[in-house]
Parts: sequence; C-alpha cells; structure tokens
Amino acid sequence: MNDFFDMVYQVVRLIPQGRVTSYGAIARLLGTGQSARMVGWAMNKSHTQPVYVPAHRVVNSQGLLTGKHHFGNPMAMQELLESEGIRIENDQVTGFKNVFWDPQKELKTED
Repeated sequence: MNDFFDMVYQVVRLIPQGRVTSYGAIARLLGTGQSARMVGWAMNKSHTQPVYVPAHRVVNSQGLLTGKHHFGNPMAMQELLESEGIRIENDQVTGFKNVFWDPQKELKTED
C-alpha cells in the first residue's frame, strides 16, 4: 500500500496552485479507477509525509470538500483553497469545471 500512497503523493504534488482534482481522477491516472477511496485514505495520511503534499487540492468528483475534517480545523481546507483564489460556497468549489485539473490530460506526454 505504501507504494500506491507514494504514487498518489507524487501526483498530488503536481497539482498547480489554484487548481483542484478529484480522488477518482488520481485513481484513473494510476490505472486503478475503482480505488478513489484508497486515494482518500492516502490523503488522510499525507500530513505524515516528510515532503509537503497539498492534499487540500483534492476534492470529490462534484467538487465537495469531503476531506475537510482531516485537516484538524474543519475550515482549514477551505481557507487553503481560498488563499489560492478558489471560491468555495457551502463546502463546494464554485466553477469546479473551470479549476479542475485532469491529470490524465495535463500530464499526457508526447509520444
């Protein structure tokens, strides 16, 4: 499981500031499309990593801040996103499609 978590952390570190992605998008990039929940578990453990993981940039597929309770302060995730220019209303990213970072598209390499 540590190898999977490490791969998740590598992807999350690539999410640009001011953008968000979803648990499922990360799982699909890693070839494990049915493991979105495991990506969430990795995010819950991300604070233990020696290199910072911007876990606040990972939300559910609807743009909801479902992981906010794992930040110590339930407002911390929202505050971090807002500090990057992302608007949040009722625990949901507004304009989600506009700030969504799809790693499969964004990390696509030239053949």
